[in-house]
Amino acid sequence: YEKMKSSWAVYQNIPQVNPVQAALCGSISGAIAAAATTPLDVIKTRIMIGVDGHGVPYSGAMDVARRTVAEEGSMALFKGVGPRVLWISLGGFVFFGAYEECRAVTMKTTFSGCEY
Repeated sequence: YEKMKSSWAVYQNIPQVNPVQAALCGSISGAIAAAATTPLDVIKTRIMIGVDGHGVPYSGAMDVARRTVAEEGSMALFKGVGPRVLWISLGGFVFFGAYEECRAVTMKTTFSGCEY
C-alpha cells in the first residue's frame, strides 16, 4: 500500500497522492493480499470444519493441504477467491480512503499556521 502510494506520487511528480488515489491503492493492495492468502484461508476454514467430505478428520494444516490437493487438485486451494478479492478490495477502498481523508483533514487542522 505505502509503496504503491509513493510510486504513484513519484510518477505524477507530486509529494503525495490524494485520498481517492490512496483508496485505490488500498483496494488494489487488498485484492493482491486477498488472492495471495486465499489458500491459507481455505486451509483454515477446513481445519475449523474438522473433517473432509467423507467425514475423515484432519490432523493439521499440512494434512488439509495435502489431502485437498490430492483429492480436488491444486485449484481447490483457491475456492472462493473471486468473492474474497471483491469483498476485501471494496473494504480496502473504503477503509484507506476514509483513513487518508481523515489524515489529510487532521494534518491540515493540526499544523495550519505552523512552520516545521
